[in-house]
Amino acid sequence: MSEENRQDGDNKQLRRKIPRVEQAAILLMSLGESDAAEILRHMGPKEVQRVGVAMAQMKDVSKDEVSYVLNEFVDAVGGQTGLGVGNDEYIRAMLTQALGDDKANSLIDRILIGGNTTGLDTLKWMEPRAVGDIIRYEHPQIQAIVISYLDPDQAAEILGTLEDKVRLDVMMRVAALESIQPQALQELNDILEKQFSGGSGAQTSRIGGVKRAADIMNFMDRSIEGGLMDSIKDMDPDLASTIEDLMFVFDNLVEVDDRGIQALLREVSSEVLVVALKGSDDAVKDKIFRNMSKRAAELLQDDLEAKGPVRVSEVESAQKDIITIARRMAEAGEITLGGAGEEMM
Repeated sequence: MSEENRQDGDNKQLRRKIPRVEQAAILLMSLGESDAAEILRHMGPKEVQRVGVAMAQMKDVSKDEVSYVLNEFVDAVGGQTGLGVGNDEYIRAMLTQALGDDKANSLIDRILIGGNTTGLDTLKWMEPRAVGDIIRYEHPQIQAIVISYLDPDQAAEILGTLEDKVRLDVMMRVAALESIQPQALQELNDILEKQFSGGSGAQTSRIGGVKRAADIMNFMDRSIEGGLMDSIKDMDPDLASTIEDLMFVFDNLVEVDDRGIQALLREVSSEVLVVALKGSDDAVKDKIFRNMSKRAAELLQDDLEAKGPVRVSEVESAQKDIITIARRMAEAGEITLGGAGEEMM
């Protein structure tokens, strides 16, 4: 075997082994603090959180892995979508855990210098309970606009902090909200900027809608989701049916094509997969097993059998982690998801 063929084989093996988020973590940790901070400053809150957690968990990275990641980056480098970054205690704690006090403080200072976060975007960096406190006494329509603007998982947590009656009212308004005048959104953004000393105004005018409501419902705790869905059914059965059709849950993975499942499995750790499958239907397990090598499938089955009882909350958390990865990959065009209503995402 030639040296070139051997190296290509090694690269393919590494590609299967290193999830993309870990590749990003390796790349950032290979750079100096200043360069890493400049990159992080152009990333969104969820991206910074995921990469930071991967950095904190990074251990014993080999020279071959670093070389592979750097080569992959050089080959794939291109335009990236950037978002401004604000300051948040959770991100500060996460980076401190990853890098230690001195390095984290230096890195955070560099990230925050020249930040360009708008008033609404600043909310994305805050703890859900803090955002809930900010909007708790606002008009329900304002609450609905804010909830629609945020990422579905954060929006779900914020709704969980509100009273049942308020939660129902807000969700009904989210489902009915299709667009908002840019001027109205700008005014709301300006009000928040006065509180947070943010940057420029927002431009988006299309937010909300039934699909957004379904996305938010996907990330709610089962107990809250069930009660809220029952309330929506009482008020508008047709709307509730539409939302249910558009929701993508873990069992819907059976509808993802084989190439999509294989791509998804490369991004999911074996520990999370084992816990998630402990509470899944046989159809989902069969789908996963069919898209693994025979040896990998046997090892996964052994792990499932050896795994003791797992709390329902742990299973739900693991399944939500996988759904989050699947949604991210779908948004990047890497896989295609179809919910119960065959809504393509």
